[in-house]
Amino acid sequence: MAAALSIVHVLRAPVGGLFRHVRDLARTQATAGHEVGVIADAGTGGEAADAAFGELQRDCALGVHRLVMSRLPGPGDMAALRRINEVIGKLRPRVLHGHGAKGGLYARLAARRSGAKAFYTPHGGVLHYQWAHPAGALYLMTERMLLGRTDGLVFVCDFECRAFASKIGLGGRPHKVVHNGLWPQDYVPVRPAPEASDLLFIGELRHLKGVDVLIAAIAEASKRKGRQITATIVGDGPDRQALEQAAQQAGLASTVRFTGAMPARTAFALGRAMVIPSRAESFPYIVLEAMAAGLPIIASAVGGIVEALDRECLVPPDDATALAAAIAALLDDPVAAERAAERRLEEARTRFDAAKMGAEITRFYRDCGA
Repeated sequence: MAAALSIVHVLRAPVGGLFRHVRDLARTQATAGHEVGVIADAGTGGEAADAAFGELQRDCALGVHRLVMSRLPGPGDMAALRRINEVIGKLRPRVLHGHGAKGGLYARLAARRSGAKAFYTPHGGVLHYQWAHPAGALYLMTERMLLGRTDGLVFVCDFECRAFASKIGLGGRPHKVVHNGLWPQDYVPVRPAPEASDLLFIGELRHLKGVDVLIAAIAEASKRKGRQITATIVGDGPDRQALEQAAQQAGLASTVRFTGAMPARTAFALGRAMVIPSRAESFPYIVLEAMAAGLPIIASAVGGIVEALDRECLVPPDDATALAAAIAALLDDPVAAERAAERRLEEARTRFDAAKMGAEITRFYRDCGA
């Protein structure tokens, strides 16, 4: 039996899918007998992050270490790196795994000094930037320079791997695609509440998520169906007020409700079908969660979403007419949509498993010499 590894995960912002991925990965590795620690920003995430770290602490034999990390490049990076080097010098892990651009920067710089093996998962992040923009060129060039300090690259989907190879290059580094996964208890169907709307959206209310496209599609599909289609929009973000105004201007003020943020498992009961109209994505957890809840799904064919869902669920991004047609078709035959959702739930149960995800990533560490 292989010896246990000492592993430290480094990330900046303890929020969103990246943080969930790190928590699940740390949990699986600790359960497998490895010593795990986490380093993250101290000023991000609020009470939710504090509570999550409190739970994670039980799995972290190497501790949870929070310190100040700036979001943008600047003098604060050197201070943060000094603190991280101090922590790593005491823990002396065999593996440093950086998540996101800033976590990847810190982990790879610290690994060179400590002698740890350095791994990096972008989680989208820097891949949204372009070489044509000065800031984008700076970030992408930094990523290219850091490849020489990288022992292995882990991607959460094929799309992310291809985008990284195209924009930055793989530099001959070992790399592996390992999809995110859920826990067995997540795979439980959620029955719609009596007052559930026809459609449901869950996510941040910003341009990238395409809620404006969904509002336009609901208005068009309502005309096609000859009745008002209802929707529940769960989430908050910088565009919430503008989106509420858009719904009102489209004549949907009484049929499209905005609830604010809430846990996905709670929100799933508020709609009979999930719509994910994003303009761009990497490999969002909400797709897996909706599959695990047994909801019919319509989603944009972007990023890693196409690796999780079959073609019958997919529509072109930023195309309200195509989305309206898909909504109308789903509502025309809800029984068929529910049967397809049941099938996807069972397929996802074996395809997207958190324990399997953690085991594959840990095995990759060893394949790369850890």
